[in-house]
Amino acid sequence: MIYYSGTPTLETDRLVLRKIELSDAQAIFDHWLSDDRVMDNLIKGAHKSVSETIERVKEILGKYDTQEFCYWGIELKASGELIGAIDLFNFDSMTENCEVGYSIGYKWWNKGYGTEALRAVIEFGFRHMNIHKISAAHNTDNPASGKIMRKVGMEQEGTLKHMIRNAKNLYKDCAVYGLLQEDYLKMELLD
Repeated sequence: MIYYSGTPTLETDRLVLRKIELSDAQAIFDHWLSDDRVMDNLIKGAHKSVSETIERVKEILGKYDTQEFCYWGIELKASGELIGAIDLFNFDSMTENCEVGYSIGYKWWNKGYGTEALRAVIEFGFRHMNIHKISAAHNTDNPASGKIMRKVGMEQEGTLKHMIRNAKNLYKDCAVYGLLQEDYLKMELLD
């Protein structure tokens, strides 16, 4: 059984994972949602105006009342800058599985923040929510995301051809990764 507890604040060495707020909209727009380099990897494409981001933030805020909603802003402890977002979604009560997705602003790529955030959310999912399996996917033309997934112990399970179609109407193949709770707990025992 999955134990839902909403979106509690999570901390790592360098990050605070927290609920986003309406006042974050400008930073969210500036740091990743308006950046084609980041948004090319997602289905909806880059936002053209901050008003579009405000609407998205309002949509997220309206879901925080639900215990099944797990969506964190990724904030740097040192500066308080909001650099990305990460969420658990597509919960399946029958299998007790879910998916994880994340976006990090381009300025903060290749600094280990994605790995640190993903590690924290996976730990929360397995240890506190009792999730059986967490899956993730990335466009095959974005191998850096797969590297993050492998660093936290996820294994590539296959590639799905034309899994998504992006905002530019291009089909993208996606590498699919997964990690079982039992394998995660074994890895933790070895550390």
